[in-house]
Amino acid sequence: MKRLIKENIAKIGTYQPGKPIEALKREYGIKEAVKLASNENPLGPSPKAVEAIMASVNGINRYPDSHGFYLKEKLSQKLGVKSDSIFLGNGSDEIIQLIAQAFLLPGEEVIMGDPTFSFYQMVVVAAEGKEVRVPLKNFSYDLSSMADRITPQTKLIFINTPLNPTGTIVKEKDFEEFLEQVPSDVILVLDEAYGEYATDKSFPDFLSYLGSSKKMFILRTFSKIYGLAGLRIGYGIAQPYLVSCLNKIKGPFNTNSLAQEAALAALDDEEHLKKSLANNQDGLTYLYSELDKLGTEYIPTQANFFLIKIGENALGVYEALLKEGVIVRTMTGYGLHNYLRISVGLPAENEKFIKALKEVVSRKQE
Repeated sequence: MKRLIKENIAKIGTYQPGKPIEALKREYGIKEAVKLASNENPLGPSPKAVEAIMASVNGINRYPDSHGFYLKEKLSQKLGVKSDSIFLGNGSDEIIQLIAQAFLLPGEEVIMGDPTFSFYQMVVVAAEGKEVRVPLKNFSYDLSSMADRITPQTKLIFINTPLNPTGTIVKEKDFEEFLEQVPSDVILVLDEAYGEYATDKSFPDFLSYLGSSKKMFILRTFSKIYGLAGLRIGYGIAQPYLVSCLNKIKGPFNTNSLAQEAALAALDDEEHLKKSLANNQDGLTYLYSELDKLGTEYIPTQANFFLIKIGENALGVYEALLKEGVIVRTMTGYGLHNYLRISVGLPAENEKFIKALKEVVSRKQE
């Protein structure tokens, strides 16, 4: 009998997203719940983006612009790159998948951190590549060790900064030293999904390296600070030749018309971007302060999420928080069994989390 599914695909675990609010309400009979699990923008999308969606909704009987001409043009002007250096994707996830599909041959190596965004591992295994996992050092990329793992078989290197799940960043000086050691036939994938949240002045401007001899994709998304996660739209910036390779295998209409219009409008709303960043910074200040009072360890972040150290009972605390109507993210899938990941919410949501955590901790100590 023929094998139904490819052996390498059968080995891949199914991605486990954060628990939806409605699912929590059904399971526990909870009326009011908050979700601080999936690193979404709690302010929601830009009002300008919502207006653009409503103005375009009557045109959804037509196929979208397959090339995303206007969005590419606006991004080109904003970023100072040519439009043929831009690739639009159904979220940056699709671009990650297409990069592996286009460039990775069976048996070729892909270097990544451990832990890191789990989708990297999925696309590498699906393409029959070989994962080369390099443990983090102090919850950050160990770029020196990653450089040491480069071999003639290395094809891709994934760097996610700020890093999901830890929120730490690659610093400019360290990145430049690392870049010198990357061969010209290796493709760097620099995933900046949370880049707009980073305030550390040592955060690299990856676009400034695009003109170098190194091959690289810089990935960004409208899902996070722009608040368009439900529309699934992201983009990659790379040398035009690399972009042309992805254009050969992308779906004919991979980014929908409403997503394109919303992204165009979101790029014009600098005020919403500032409010989103301010909400994140204020939320982190409050959460850090409250956790300090509780004596709870945490990893300072440059993103809109961070890790807190709970200990051996982290899974039990996660489940207890669910019963209090607070959804956070367990880190067992990342191998960080003693930690939980917390997304920054609105002030009232952050307060609900702290109140629930205090309640859970006090019961644990009784």
